[in-house]
Amino acid sequence: MTVQANLKSLHPSNCRTTNCVELGNCKRSSCLEGSIAFMFYVSLCLLALGSGGVRGSLPSLGADQFDSNDPKEAKLLGRYFNWLLLSTTSGSIIGVTVIVKISLTYGWWWGFFLSTLLCFIGFSVLSLGASFYRLQIPGDSPIIQVLRVLVAAFRNRKLSLSENADELYESKEEATLAPKLSHTNQFSWLDKAAIYRAEGTTPWTLCTVTQVEEVKILTRMMPILFSTIIMNTCLAQLQTFSLAQGNIMDLRLGSYKFPAASIPVIPLLFISILLPFYEFIFVPFARKISGHPSGITQLQRVGVGLVLSAVSMAVAGLVEVKRRNQSLLDPKNPISLFWLSFQYGIFGIADMFTFVGLLEFFYREAPVGMRSLSTSFTYISLSFGYYLSSVFVDIINSVTEKITPSKLGWLHGLDLNKNNLNLFYWFLAILSCINFLNYLYWATWYKYKVEETDAKAAIDVDSSKGQDDVGKLKVEAQEEFAKTKNESQDPRTTSEAEKDGSSHTNGGQEDASKLKNEERDGLETTKEATSVGL
Repeated sequence: MTVQANLKSLHPSNCRTTNCVELGNCKRSSCLEGSIAFMFYVSLCLLALGSGGVRGSLPSLGADQFDSNDPKEAKLLGRYFNWLLLSTTSGSIIGVTVIVKISLTYGWWWGFFLSTLLCFIGFSVLSLGASFYRLQIPGDSPIIQVLRVLVAAFRNRKLSLSENADELYESKEEATLAPKLSHTNQFSWLDKAAIYRAEGTTPWTLCTVTQVEEVKILTRMMPILFSTIIMNTCLAQLQTFSLAQGNIMDLRLGSYKFPAASIPVIPLLFISILLPFYEFIFVPFARKISGHPSGITQLQRVGVGLVLSAVSMAVAGLVEVKRRNQSLLDPKNPISLFWLSFQYGIFGIADMFTFVGLLEFFYREAPVGMRSLSTSFTYISLSFGYYLSSVFVDIINSVTEKITPSKLGWLHGLDLNKNNLNLFYWFLAILSCINFLNYLYWATWYKYKVEETDAKAAIDVDSSKGQDDVGKLKVEAQEEFAKTKNESQDPRTTSEAEKDGSSHTNGGQEDASKLKNEERDGLETTKEATSVGL
């Protein structure tokens, strides 16, 4: 892109001979074609491919440097995702301010060249730590693992499931990299993939309980993922229409004229300022109340972001009403661009909660071999939201053309003063509220994964606690009996004391027996225990 922007021979020719926007007869551009179009689209594809690789791998690569079994490092894991967002936000601030200013002043190729240079520096810094990273050994493709479970479950669909989950197949080898997962009752039809058959078995006819549970985890994640698409649709609309609004607003900040293309810096600044506040003030305060290492759970954090996105859309509608009224009353004195900071600021806070919450949620809950795939779900939600935004605009225009007296859609044409952008924003606010209720249902329904190591640890704690209580009761009963026997002088009193001591001993034995029964019940209960989100 740098080379193409620098060489005029690779520039597309000027397409417009008339003002087709005003005439309303714009057709498909014919200037970007042939080798020029090929080079341009190849550049965009390479950019998308590279960005996908970085965004999909970087969160899990950084998180893998923390040992989740170490309490201190597990506590730092949540902090890592906050700092990851802060670093990417800082880069975005440079992009929409410094790079934009240089591109508008000196030419696009300078902006592309500096971006290329910064990418090379980033690659060099990443390479310097290559010998120090904790790297997960690549295993089978996550897609293949999912397909194996689905195929095996389909092939065994006619087999009946036993009521005893212990009869399902599980590898007897000790887990090294990936811990074994405890069986859950959700999506029981997938359990048929773990039914052992006497005839010859292959990875496509028999899977372990852990492999089945991994697919269940991904399946449980899907409603959470889809519940965040609407928020990203709101983000796409906010970025698109805010630029259009900014171009007809007062861009002056004192004597400095603020570029409309730099408007996205507003939410980025809010995130950069509030992230340290969230990390060092909110999290410790919330941790004291909830006892959760991150202050609030990942699903709670996502929920807060979804609520704030609805508030942002409602505020955006109010700001648009003020902008349009002022523009119609006094076109030469539009309101300041920084009125948009209200909607952008609120949405920036929403993004801070939801984006980091999703990253941490997908990383912590995903099976070890699927963490890169699962953290990519955050960006899948983002891309679906952007695609859906254009669909929403078309649908809203088609529907409102039929119901409005003017027979013009809410978003008809390019003149915002003749549109009803505020109604569209309020529609998105209502849709976001409905989406939050949908998310609330799925977040409550979601069950966090339980690893066998966690279940065994809980069993060991309950077992040792029960044994300690039994021993303590026995010692107390024996001491009470000995004390009563030594202090008694009268034979009758001695007899009563012995009887009393015996009753104490029997009582202690009964309590000990009761504790053992409770311990046994606890072992059975702990095996099936799962944590419920929210």
